[in-house]
Amino acid sequence: MGALLAVLFNAQFNLNKFIIGYAIIFFSTMAIQYHNDYFDFEADHHVTPSTISGGSGILVENPKWKELSKITALTFIGLADILSVAFTVIFSYPLTFILFVVLANIISWFYDAPPTRLSYRGLGEFVTISMGIIYPGVGYFGIMGTLDLPFLIFTIPMVFIQLMFTMSVEIPDMEGDRLAGKMTWIASRGREFGLKMIVISGLLATVSFFIIPFTNIFPQNINFRILALISLIPLTIGIIELVKKPLDKISATKFCTYNIASIFAAAILINSYFLYLLR
Repeated sequence: MGALLAVLFNAQFNLNKFIIGYAIIFFSTMAIQYHNDYFDFEADHHVTPSTISGGSGILVENPKWKELSKITALTFIGLADILSVAFTVIFSYPLTFILFVVLANIISWFYDAPPTRLSYRGLGEFVTISMGIIYPGVGYFGIMGTLDLPFLIFTIPMVFIQLMFTMSVEIPDMEGDRLAGKMTWIASRGREFGLKMIVISGLLATVSFFIIPFTNIFPQNINFRILALISLIPLTIGIIELVKKPLDKISATKFCTYNIASIFAAAILINSYFLYLLR
């Protein structure tokens, strides 16, 4: 999405930049899966893995792989950082690109890792929400060569959508997180709070898409009303969920799965719309 936005701003699309940039995101994301399993080893004993939450459960079943999980995570982080250096050298980019990638991996690492263990201190959501900036940021930076004001404005609704995502993956694990001592917003305030946050975040995302055109810094061919309409998909699911108020674990997990699916659908539709504009 970030890469497509950069091209809509008349940046020259470069397939090599896109592939390497995507590889950086891939390795960084894989690292998250492994070090979250490693640092949440004790906590994962209290939750049941589902399609969208609860970790993989692999280390709970195979504790002998725990150290391997940490080594694998560090390897993926190393690969992402090395690629960011190669990217900067090959394409003569500013050193800030390396710093951006390194900082993103550090933030992700300390979501669960000591000494900060942000998810155990009620601060983990700020890490997960930041992914609404980091992920499209790698794409935009990789193609445009910088992060500018238009990009930062565009990430405002993305951050709200990412907050919807975060609440949706936390809601199913409420009981387990409480037993494990994880102070997520849901563990601290309950599922109903999460349902309300999903609707509020979805509403703010839609409103943001409507307001952005008034900045007059985006290409006229981007119709933000279409993006606002697309954002109504997860908002509508969130409203239905709030009305039905599924507070037990089984029902909440089912509805949160719908939330995640609707967010993926919205992202795919936004990308498809951007591709349509570039035809």
